[in-house]
Amino acid sequence: MPGYSALRESAAWLDVSQRGKIRARGEDRLRFLHAMASQPVESLSPGQGTYAFFLNAQGHIQADAELRVCQDHVLIETEPEAAGTLLRHLERFIIMDDVTLEDATASLAAIALEGPRCDAVAGEVFGELPQGPLGHLESGGVLIARGSLTGAPGLRLITETDRKESLAADLERAGAAAARSEDFRVVRVENQVPRFGEDFSDATLPHETQRLEAVSFTKGCYLGQEIVERVRSRGQVNRLLTGLEIDGNIAPASQSAVLFEGREVGRISSPVYSPHFEKILAFGLLRRQAAAEGSEITVEGLRGRIRSRTQQTSRNGTVKK
Repeated sequence: MPGYSALRESAAWLDVSQRGKIRARGEDRLRFLHAMASQPVESLSPGQGTYAFFLNAQGHIQADAELRVCQDHVLIETEPEAAGTLLRHLERFIIMDDVTLEDATASLAAIALEGPRCDAVAGEVFGELPQGPLGHLESGGVLIARGSLTGAPGLRLITETDRKESLAADLERAGAAAARSEDFRVVRVENQVPRFGEDFSDATLPHETQRLEAVSFTKGCYLGQEIVERVRSRGQVNRLLTGLEIDGNIAPASQSAVLFEGREVGRISSPVYSPHFEKILAFGLLRRQAAAEGSEITVEGLRGRIRSRTQQTSRNGTVKK
């Protein structure tokens, strides 16, 4: 598994052009997105970015996204499953605002470069690199942005579609290995980075994901904020998205039942076999009473347990405890 090994030990690249990309233009773009996203946007300057949820009025996640503030627009990048929904969701709330939204998914290519040596590889190709979580800069027609799909150190390289093949060749000459989507999937599950559309959905509340780095509790009003604050003040939700480890080397099917004390408490998602941990790893959106670290579970007759959150990383590769 050369791509998997490179992701863990060196650097690997993957074509992620299918991820949704929306450009927001107009004088009111920052103010409008600030009122829609779960993180502050209006205070961001060109070259800065943030990771946020977009919620509906009931507080359910419509998409998670990386927002990157450029000189004349904001580039919103999200999962393929969420792109159309997010575009329609945002367009519904443009009334008197000077904001236009453009679906740029087909016109822009994106490459994820991740692994502990991603900066060394990118530095050889580009020279200067962006600093800070989700910071970005442009170099030779390529937007170089901090961001990770796996929880490993990572960069996103966004450019015109006709530049993709030459860019990938440059990365390989600098020492990056080509990876498969499955390699990225295994590493992200190892690092406990869930994915919208696979591990949580538009029926999920932010607190249920346990990924509250996507939420600001001080920014003030935004769509869905009342529900987020109500959940925070009451102190609990009935379900939690947790990492699971399961004994064995053949992963059960996605959506297999999770049993706790003999009763079904949820279903698994993103099941993979981890060569590093020598176990099956997965996620489960479980009833709260079963989601405590170390709790014993069974899946398809295999023994398992809830993983420690000290192994969890954020979208910019930092450990979340």
